[in-house]
Amino acid sequence: MKVNRLLFPATALVLLSACAAQRKPLPPAPPPVARPAPTPAPAPPPPADWRDAAQTAGDWRYLPDMAGPTAAFGPAAGDALLALRCDRTAGQVVLRRAGAASGAVPLTVTTTSTTRSFTATPEAGPLPALSLALPARDPILDAMAFSRGRFMIEAPGLPPLYLPAWPEIGRVIEDCR
Repeated sequence: MKVNRLLFPATALVLLSACAAQRKPLPPAPPPVARPAPTPAPAPPPPADWRDAAQTAGDWRYLPDMAGPTAAFGPAAGDALLALRCDRTAGQVVLRRAGAASGAVPLTVTTTSTTRSFTATPEAGPLPALSLALPARDPILDAMAFSRGRFMIEAPGLPPLYLPAWPEIGRVIEDCR
C-alpha cells in the first residue's frame, strides 16, 4: 500500500504535466522598415526689415597703424569680414568687404538714416575682397558710425553683413579727418 500512496501523486504529476500547454516558437521579428531621413527644417525667411535680422557674428577691433588705423569686424580668431582703413596720405577711408567677384559690383550701405550704393572693385589675393575708397568726410561714414544700433552692407552673391555701430568705426573716421 505504501507503493500506491507514492504512485498516485507521481501519476497525478505526470498527467498534469501532459495537460500543460505546449509552447509554440515565436514568429520571427519583422524586418526593420527603412524610414527616410527627416527633411531639415526650411531656413527662416529673411526678415521684412533689415534691422530685425540677427547681427553677423563677430566683434570690432581697433588696429592702430602709423599709416592710418583700421577698424576690423569679424570672428575673434578669424579674418575680417569688413574693415575700414584710414589712408591718411590720400585722405580716404577704404572700406574692404571680404568676398570674391569677377568684376566691379554694386555695394550698398544701409543705415538707420540713409541708404547709398557704390561701385566696389574686386581685390585679388589670398583673401579676396571688394574695395571702396571714400573721402574721409563722406556723410555715409558718419551715418555708419551713428546708425542706431547697426548698419548693413550688401553686395550681390555675398551674404549681407548686419554690423553693430561700435565706437571703433567713429575712431577710425575721426583719426582720418
